[in-house]
Amino acid sequence: MAEKQGLPAHVGIIMDGNGRWARKRGLPRKMGHRAGANAFKEIARYANKIGLKYLTAYVFSTENWKRPKDEIDSIIALLRNYLDEMENYRKENIRVLFIGDRTVFDDDIQAKMRRAEEQSRNATGLTLILAINYGGRAEIAQAARRIAEDAAAGKLSPGAVDEAVFSRYLYTAGIPDVDLLIRPSGEYRLSNFLLWQTAYSEYVFMSGVLWPDFKPAMLDEALAEYRSRSRRFGGLSEADS
Repeated sequence: MAEKQGLPAHVGIIMDGNGRWARKRGLPRKMGHRAGANAFKEIARYANKIGLKYLTAYVFSTENWKRPKDEIDSIIALLRNYLDEMENYRKENIRVLFIGDRTVFDDDIQAKMRRAEEQSRNATGLTLILAINYGGRAEIAQAARRIAEDAAAGKLSPGAVDEAVFSRYLYTAGIPDVDLLIRPSGEYRLSNFLLWQTAYSEYVFMSGVLWPDFKPAMLDEALAEYRSRSRRFGGLSEADS
């Protein structure tokens, strides 16, 4: 369906600007994260409605632990509440996956993640991937470590390691690379998000909006920009040849 509609198969979103959104309104940062969570729910449902197959959202990075404790506590509380609502996604035919190092979270949060994945595993609509305690460099390092372990155990020949094999050791094994990466808020960087998977992504940076104000119409705008581009993957387009 995504291909017929000219949609990318996989969209990544860096949900940036929650703190600035709150500051502009004289509110505590946690209110910005709450508003950002609401925006995300709306975008996830809209993505499913229009037929996107994969949507990966940068929820919490490995670097975010450097933030003030009260802000981190509010984000974890939001995560708990969000996980309790995952049953709604199953009813809407949305499959849920989590990527990142979840071992740092309390046992109840890890159990809720596993339950959400298990209950939605047969959904055939949008696959919603939440990057939580995620870092692109950490993902690549753990993949390399696992490859080295398998090679040392005789399960894998070092000479057999190519890009396809390496990809199978990433958190996103079996998921297509990101076609379109969207970042609102005026920042122009990846911030350690899906470094391997975005090698040939189209980037759309949206400087005029902070994440809590991101609406379905803005996703449509980014998708229209994606469709206007020529993706050559290192080759030549018809115009170039």
